[in-house]
Amino acid sequence: MKSTSFVTPSAADVLDVKLWLRLLSCVNIIETELRQRMREQFGSTLPRFDMLAQLDRFPEGIKMGELSRLMLVTGGNITGLADSLEKEGMAERVYDPSDRRACRVRLTRVGKQQFDLMAEAHQHWLNTLMANIPAQEKSQLYPLLGHFKHQLTREGRE
Repeated sequence: MKSTSFVTPSAADVLDVKLWLRLLSCVNIIETELRQRMREQFGSTLPRFDMLAQLDRFPEGIKMGELSRLMLVTGGNITGLADSLEKEGMAERVYDPSDRRACRVRLTRVGKQQFDLMAEAHQHWLNTLMANIPAQEKSQLYPLLGHFKHQLTREGRE
């Protein structure tokens, strides 16, 4: 029987795990609250809100594949969301007359109005959730997290 040796983690290794868990718990707390409020106030979900937000960024529409890439979800998820939003009159598919396979999705007037209401509420909820964090701490945390994010990307690790 092979014995496996366990290397005692260093203090830095333990701190890395603690940092990861702290970040994850903060995200989970915020996301849980936002999901609940989105469901209660708008009968909607965060993925739907995220898609509406992406569509709002591209008034002329955006290809489904690009939406999938931006939202970090599968094409099937995007298709399902687009179908649902289209049925509700919040989004529409626009086909390229020269290539029927090329399709863009864009917000309708109704979708834009609904998104604006949701975005205003979303902003208010975030402001409420973060109200007890002093402005100076937010100003310090933001660039630190930006640097951390950069370090996590491929170019930051090479």
